[in-house]
This record gives sequence, structure tokens and C-alpha cells, in this order.
Amino acid sequence: MNLRAPIHNSYYNNFQASNRKFTRNCFVAKPIFRILKPKSNRIFISNCISPSHEVTGSISEVSPIEEEKEENGAVVEKTELLDVISGNNGEELSGNESLWSQMVEIAKFSGPAVGLWICGPLMSLIDTVVIGQCSSVELAALGPGTVFCDNTSYVFMFLSIATSNLVATSLARQDKREVQHQISILLFIGLASGFLMLFFTRFYGPWALTAFAGAKNAEIVTAANIYVQIRGLAWPAVLIGWVTQSASLGMKDSWGPLKALAVATAINGIGDIVLCRFLGFGIAGAAWATMASQVVAAYMMIESLNSKGYNGFAISVPSPNELLQIFMLAAPVFVTMMSKVAFYSLLVYFATSMGTKTVAAHQVMIQLYVMCAVFGEPLSQTAQSFMPELLYGANRNLAKAQTLLRSLVIIGALSGLVLGSIGTAVPWLFPKIFSPDPEVIQQAHKVLIPYFLALCITPSTHSLEGTLLAGRDLKFISMSMCGIFVLGSVLLLLLSNNGIGLAGCWFSLVAFQWSRFSIALRRLTLSSGILYSEDASRYQLEKLKSV
Repeated sequence: MNLRAPIHNSYYNNFQASNRKFTRNCFVAKPIFRILKPKSNRIFISNCISPSHEVTGSISEVSPIEEEKEENGAVVEKTELLDVISGNNGEELSGNESLWSQMVEIAKFSGPAVGLWICGPLMSLIDTVVIGQCSSVELAALGPGTVFCDNTSYVFMFLSIATSNLVATSLARQDKREVQHQISILLFIGLASGFLMLFFTRFYGPWALTAFAGAKNAEIVTAANIYVQIRGLAWPAVLIGWVTQSASLGMKDSWGPLKALAVATAINGIGDIVLCRFLGFGIAGAAWATMASQVVAAYMMIESLNSKGYNGFAISVPSPNELLQIFMLAAPVFVTMMSKVAFYSLLVYFATSMGTKTVAAHQVMIQLYVMCAVFGEPLSQTAQSFMPELLYGANRNLAKAQTLLRSLVIIGALSGLVLGSIGTAVPWLFPKIFSPDPEVIQQAHKVLIPYFLALCITPSTHSLEGTLLAGRDLKFISMSMCGIFVLGSVLLLLLSNNGIGLAGCWFSLVAFQWSRFSIALRRLTLSSGILYSEDASRYQLEKLKSV
């Protein structure tokens, strides 16, 4: 899928006739900005985006040879969305017309990216729906089981961050050999980490699940351990798949990973139905279906990478300096992601202590929440992809950056209301889709109000945080997320201990999400903030240090 829109001929002709700078925007996964001083007055800026909300960029000198390559499509100057945002689409738009045009183009740009985000939560939701029709105990066991399998995988998010950053940087230098080397060393790290997690799951999985769910929930721990042990067999494939997926995204190919994840989701759904409903394997059948789908997805992503002229099976041992570089790239996002993962894990932990029926209801609602929340992620991607040009690029224009953010927030607010309404209506009107148990349904209905309040603000929050990331305010994001996590955890503890029940957990999530929104909005509206300050010295550093 080519995510870069074609260039208007008039713009290209004007570009050839002048010394204007041009911008190339692309999808990548989880990088970090690095700004180099140009040696001439003709440069290009490559700004990239990732599912982990980090941004990368590089500035390189454009030689006459490279200009000729540009004519052949090797470098695309601007996307249509950037033309609309910057006002370079042949005519100046103003007022509501400009805002509406931005909103339409943003929707066209971010729409295709939803598929990459929705496949993972969809697989867990499929497991939840199928198991919920079979057993409330096994449905409750999916709570700690999915936390162990899915949430712990975010510890290795650095693989995606490093892959996309290093691949994007090497592609900007048109060094294919270096790209292959970086993929190879990251495949080695992914494979080694996968086998490490495989052994950890095998020998320490029961202990971790008992510590999480509590010894009194023996039946939940037993069922969850079956699920975890089977899914643990796929750990090497999962992490290798992350590396190859990020490499493809770094090469501006989202169709390859999207096809792989779509096939994996279909395999998971069909496998769940056959193994659980017809063959009666229960939670073990769901685990086998998910494990098989992850292995198939990893293989398809490797083949997608091979089709681009790279070897997805080549493995190289990294040097100590290369390991240090990978760690430095991963640090800022690691702090932010782990704060989020830790808070969601605490929600499951406190829900588990409230009994089997309660944690089963929480499992249904949290999977629905995650499923709906991912629709806001493309808004963060759009902000990270197009804000840099307006904040500190060749055509710096803070007024247009403010207008872009306004468009993103409006789309986020509308999306939040739609998603919140649909997401609340489904468990309210059709609760037996997830479980026929009346006690589980009753517990789920108790949290519909906080569920709606938490979900409706999520897309707008993604827009604001994506803008902060585009402005490279990584230290603030990391520190603020840590503070919100601490305060949210204290509130969760207080509400849970006061007998409020599952509703207390969800009102804590409401406070967590609205705090993220309020703090990010406050940061962006400061007169000294990245959207209003004319001081561009903050962007003149040659290297952005990690938190």
C-alpha cells in the first residue's frame, strides 16, 4: 500500500525551478528524531511515524543525482494532506473551508491505518466471545492469561522502536547493506528474547499467575496456566514478527503487515470456533488457535520482507555498541508504555480479587474498550507525521499547526462520541453475545457509565499526545505519564478498598484517561509551548537525548 499521495504537477515544476526545501512523509514504527546540520541550502526532511507513538527524522543533502532519482519516484516531496495543511494545494483555503478540508483529508489518511491496530485486540476479543459461551471460570481465566501473554510483550517494544528507527535512517542514506545488517541483529535479539520468554513461561508461569490472581482463585489459575503455556510456545515467532513488521513499515509498506494480521485474525476466529465450540477444547483450544495464528503471521511478515529484496531469515550477533544504541532509542517510549501497561494490569489485578463473576465481566468490558480505543491511534499517527513540518520544518507555520491540532481534536471528539455510544450499546443491548451468565451480565452493566466516559475522551487524547511527540517533548510525556500512573494507582486502591466494586476500577480508568487529556491539553496551550513559541532553538540540537 502506497501511503504517499501523488504530487501535483504544478508543485513539482515549481520545485524544479527553485531552491525550495521539500518534505517526505512516511509511515514507520517507533523512532526518535535526529537532526543534522545541512551542508547546502537544499535539504529534505524525513519524518516518520509508528504504532508506539514515536517519531523519527533525518536531514540529508540532496545531490544532483538524487534530484534525478526524485523524478523517477525515489523521493516523493509532499503528500496531498500536507498540501492541504500547509495551504500549497493551488489555492488558499480559509476559515471553515480550510478546517473542513483538513478533517476530510485526515480521515482519508488515517483510515487505512486502523487495520494494523485493530487485529491484535480483535483476536483477544474473539477468544473472549467464544470462551464466554462455554464457561464463566475460563472466561475469568482469560483475564490474567491475556495480561501475562499480551501485556508482558510490551516489555519488548524496544525491538519495534529500534527496527523502524534504524531502518528509516539507513533508507534515507540509501544504504541497503546497512538496512539488512540492522534487521539481522534485531532478528537475533528478537529470537533470543523469544526463547527467554518461552523458558520463563514454562518454569515461572504458574508462580506469576498465582501471585497475580491469588492462591484462593485456584480454578482460575489452573485454567489461565493452560492458556499461557500453550500461547508461550509462540513467543519466538511473536517477537520476530514484531521486527519484520516494523521493518516493512519503515519501508513505507503497510499492506504486507496488514495482510498478515488479517490472515492471522481469520485463523484465530475459525480456530476458536472449531476447537472450542465443536471439539470442546475450551480455553486450551482458544490458546492453540491464537498461537497458530501468531506463527502464521510471523512467517507471512518474513516473506513480505523477503519480497522487498531483504533476507528475513538472516541473523547476526550485535556488538555492545549496537546494543547500547538500541537501548537509547527505546528508553523514552519504554517509560510511557510501561506506565500504561502497569495501570491496565492493576485494573485486572483488583478485578480478579473481587471474584470469578466480576473478573469475567471485567474481561468482557476491557476487551471491548481496547477494541474501540485503537480507532484513535491513527489520529496520533497523523499528528506525528505532519506536525513536524509545521513546527520546525522548511515551511514552519505555527498558525497552521494550531489549525491542524484543532481538526484532529474535533475528529477525535466526534470519534469518541460515536465509539462510546456504539461500544456502550453492544454490551447493554446484546450482553449474551459475550456470556449467558446473568451475574456476569449484571456486573458488566454496572460499569457502562464509566466505560462510556473513559472511551469517549480517548481519541482526542491520542491527538494531543501525538502532537507532543511530534514536538519531541518526550521528557514531559514520560514524566507526566509516570505521575498519572502513581496517582491513578492510589485512587484505584482507595476506591477498591471502599467496597465500590468493579465500578471503582472503571472510575479510576476515567480519572486516568481524563488526566492524560487535561495535562496534554494544558501543555499544548501554554504561551511558551511548541504551538505558540516562536523560539526554534529547541529544535537546533544535533541529537535528541533519550530520557
